[in-house]
Amino acid sequence: MTELTFGARRVSVDDKAMINSRADVNQLLPMKYGWAWQKYLVGCDNHWMPTEVSMQADIALWKSPDGLTEDERLLLKRNLGFFATAESLVANNLVLAVYRQLTNPECRQYLLRQAFEEAVHTHTFQYICESLGLDEGELFNAYREVPSIADKDAWALRYTRNLENPDFATGTFEADQDFLRDLVAFYVVFEGMWFYTGFAQVLSLGRRNKMVGIAEQYQYILRDESIHLNFGIDCINQIRLENPHLWTPRFAEEVRGMLVEACELEVAYARDTMPRGVLGLTAALCEQYMHFITDRRAAQLGLEPVFGERENPFPWLSEAIDLRKEKNFFETRVTDYRSGGALEWD
Repeated sequence: MTELTFGARRVSVDDKAMINSRADVNQLLPMKYGWAWQKYLVGCDNHWMPTEVSMQADIALWKSPDGLTEDERLLLKRNLGFFATAESLVANNLVLAVYRQLTNPECRQYLLRQAFEEAVHTHTFQYICESLGLDEGELFNAYREVPSIADKDAWALRYTRNLENPDFATGTFEADQDFLRDLVAFYVVFEGMWFYTGFAQVLSLGRRNKMVGIAEQYQYILRDESIHLNFGIDCINQIRLENPHLWTPRFAEEVRGMLVEACELEVAYARDTMPRGVLGLTAALCEQYMHFITDRRAAQLGLEPVFGERENPFPWLSEAIDLRKEKNFFETRVTDYRSGGALEWD
């Protein structure tokens, strides 16, 4: 809306749409998509800040010559190196592209909450870097120096090339499909596939009473990301429902291809971060896990399985997202999450 039309009729629910809506985006009510508002409320209930988590035990372990093995240190630095800028890439796409193109106010309300959470996640990696005394350049420039990280980020950026154009707008068949690709790349792949190997690795450290402060923060990030993922999938499926002509057989096959490519890149990342296996994890187990996750994402998008993998080799990860517990996974501080039971695991 570029100008105010005095005396215009009131907005009705039927006027609202996910994209290309002519309804006033400033009017939250009447609400059309209750699922978006519920995710906003759950996100608010799940509020946390990294500085609430003590890093003293992690600092002592990191500085101890015998605290971590060399393989554990490599895993952790690679892990932090990916996440340090990945959260910023997601946030920039969210603010500069997704928010502009979604024309529904309740969805935008959730996006504002997600944008804040992405800032909290970036703050988390600054806090970890500062606490452990890590090399800032090594950590935050890893996506330009470590091939397995650079390959993932370069893949994701391919899907924003049109959206970086300030004149880009939905409203044509081609542009609407471009926007759907962006949602798949960043919500389904980036947040719904590529973050999960990292979660498994750091939470495995925490399960062995190592780097428990970082593991606690990753647990909270995992909880946030589960909501982000489910919101993104709901957005994609709602846009499909309202615009069935966009989800052609050819486009569906293209999305399947995106999932396969993303899985291959994540398996390569697992091999790079765990060349010899560590913490009971191996690259082979992570490959199996990524096949499981890829099939899960395909099903959530209404696609046939890609790999046919039915067994999750890391079932314990589901514990980390159970927000109904009165204490967090490592029992280092009391928490109160009122709406966590509404979340769906991966």
